[in-house]
Amino acid sequence: MAWNEPGNNDNDPWNPDKNRNNGAGRPDDGREKDADKGDPWGRQTGGRDQGPPDLDEAFRKLMDMLGVKKTRKGGSGGGNDSGLSGKFSSGLIAIVLIGLLALWAATGVYQVDQQERGVVLRLGKYNATVLPGLHWNPPLIDSVSKVNVTKVRSHDHKALMLTVDDAIVEVGVSVQYSVQDPKNFLINVRDPEESLAQVTESALRHVVGSSEMDQILTEGRELLAAEVKARIQDYSNLYGTGLLISKVNVENTQAPTQVQEAFDDVIKAKEDELRVRNEAESYANGIIPEARGRAQRIREEAEAYRSEIVARADGQADRFDRLYREYTKAPDVTRRRLYIETMESVYQNVNKVVVDTEGGNNMMYLPLDQLMKQSASSGAAGALGSNDISNLTDQVLNELRKRQGAKTTREGRN
Repeated sequence: MAWNEPGNNDNDPWNPDKNRNNGAGRPDDGREKDADKGDPWGRQTGGRDQGPPDLDEAFRKLMDMLGVKKTRKGGSGGGNDSGLSGKFSSGLIAIVLIGLLALWAATGVYQVDQQERGVVLRLGKYNATVLPGLHWNPPLIDSVSKVNVTKVRSHDHKALMLTVDDAIVEVGVSVQYSVQDPKNFLINVRDPEESLAQVTESALRHVVGSSEMDQILTEGRELLAAEVKARIQDYSNLYGTGLLISKVNVENTQAPTQVQEAFDDVIKAKEDELRVRNEAESYANGIIPEARGRAQRIREEAEAYRSEIVARADGQADRFDRLYREYTKAPDVTRRRLYIETMESVYQNVNKVVVDTEGGNNMMYLPLDQLMKQSASSGAAGALGSNDISNLTDQVLNELRKRQGAKTTREGRN
């Protein structure tokens, strides 16, 4: 029997009727009865000794407020309840289940940004890779990990390494990479970035160990970066890290600090050598084409001169042959013509002509310059023409003949 069931008021420590006259012998106060009427729980609250609320009654009122029906044991009279023996109705259970289901479904909605990819694991096993957008996966069954596939990440590495010629150099590189395969990045390797650091160490030591120190310190940096990048990518693909190596930059290559000054001098000397060699090649590239151009011009001029001389000789030979044929036909006329043409060619370039007469001391002076001026003033082109030369020649010959005839006459008389 429960302590608060009817008929067990003697065992109820909170029974106000029992405690109202607990040896003090105080009569009941009417105010206590009036106060008991205002208790919503049906308790008597008149005195200081107020008992706790009836739990069954409070729970029954709550069920009534929620609209839940329950069955009571006993008659239809105003007897006490024998406890809650009813069950939740199917409607309330359905509502509660629907609410829990809606809450469970709402927690499965998520969004993947444009630069991300979502890797879905169902009960710990890979299920799918989702693209950017709004997605839903059942909570507690699927877990989604978002991976940024557009962010370019960087890893720096610096260490002392031994070259193939047994020299120690300090090499620092910067590896830029991004996530190419989100699935492999999350699942295949526990720590992809740590794996990348180890791969970079291995690839860099392999390449530096197979190169000479001079190549690493001077002009071999670009080749070193290309080889290291290719080797890192091969190792990453072999391990399945899901990383894409975009670029490898050789930050610095230098000798150890203890011998840095000596190595700096060597590097400067090599750079000076390279600079002087480039200047010499530039000078040679400028001089050689110019010399070749001059040589080509001289060859072409010589070829043109040869062609001209040969053509002129052929023309003179042909002219001589034709002239000889004409001379055989009319020797006197041809001889006179040749004489006139020769005199013409001679007199064209002189200003004065002095003619010596045979058998005498007299010299005949021909002022050709004055004759040319007269010819120019009379409308000539400033030079004697062929007709003028012919007339002048005829005059000179006539004058010579006259003087020769006069001399012959004087000699005959004597």
